[in-house]
Parts: sequence; C-alpha cells; structure tokens
Amino acid sequence: MKKKTNVELHKERLLQKAEFKQAYNELGPVYKLIREIVAFRIAQGMTQKELAEKIGTKQSSISRFEKAMKMPSISFLSQITNALGLEWEFNIHTKSV
Repeated sequence: MKKKTNVELHKERLLQKAEFKQAYNELGPVYKLIREIVAFRIAQGMTQKELAEKIGTKQSSISRFEKAMKMPSISFLSQITNALGLEWEFNIHTKSV
C-alpha cells in the first residue's frame, strides 16, 4: 500500500470543507488538464526551463502554471500544447443531475 504524501493528506483535509470542495470540483477540469500537460512534458524528458525557452517565457511562468497558481489563458495553453506537439479541444455538455 502506497503511503500518502503530505500534499495528498492536506488535500483530503481541505476537501472535507464544503466551500473548498465546491470550488475544487468547479475547477477540476482545469486541474486535470494541467496534470495531463505536466505528465506529458515529463514523459518527453523536457524541463520547465526548456519548455519556457521554447515558448519565449520564463521558467517561473511554467512553474506557476504547473502549480495551478494562476488560471491559464487560452493563449498560454495553446503555446504550451503547441510546444509539446499536442492538440486540444473543448467539450461542453449539460451536467448530469
């Protein structure tokens, strides 16, 4: 059985709060997208600095994006995904109740 990290334990505690859980669920798709982009960057063996250089920004901007410290713009997402050789699209649908 894998031991939980401090981050995972902290997240579990925060998700017990209704207000945090609602906000987290609303932003869930953004967090998922960021996690997938980070995983792809790492799988390609590319550093944050290399990605930053490829799109003409600073490594700190990539770090903030990957930590979800700031909501990424569509333009920034396009630059990152293009630099990684990825395509993306939006899927909007009615919520199931």
